[in-house]
Amino acid sequence: MCGISGYIGEKNCIPILLEGLKRMEYRGYDSSGISIIKDNEIKTFKKAGKIVNLEKILPNNLESTIGIGHTRWATHGGVTDYNAHPHLSSNNKFVIVHNGIIENYSYHKNKLISEGYKFRSDTDSEVIAFLIEKNYENNFEEAFYKTLPMLEGTYGLVAMSLVEPEYIMVARKG
Repeated sequence: MCGISGYIGEKNCIPILLEGLKRMEYRGYDSSGISIIKDNEIKTFKKAGKIVNLEKILPNNLESTIGIGHTRWATHGGVTDYNAHPHLSSNNKFVIVHNGIIENYSYHKNKLISEGYKFRSDTDSEVIAFLIEKNYENNFEEAFYKTLPMLEGTYGLVAMSLVEPEYIMVARKG
């Protein structure tokens, strides 16, 4: 079962995100990853396998006060680094982690591909980040809430935005 960790505050989020993910290891997972906002960029690190594999690729001096993390149990797409969460939008300004299954993802994915979007994973989750990007009109919260009714299925969802890094958006259905 997937797990989600998120933090926004005064402290360095990296150890907090990793500890949150480690506390959910007992649920089972096949990959893990984190995204942070640092130096006006979303930095994403993800790796198939155990959390210790993720820790090995993290720079020693990595710090941020906002971030999201995920442990994945594959439902769509194989167990690979590129299918691990978090997933970025095509313009790299929005990032999501998702638990659940988006039943109508192939409809959205095909439509987005026809509009020129290029996907980096085989997951159903990545379409969420792309839809948030497509729905963005100078307000992250509105884009997030406009995207939710487009999603059929179940989800626990956390999103972060480079263009409005003051908060993390969270939603649940099912």
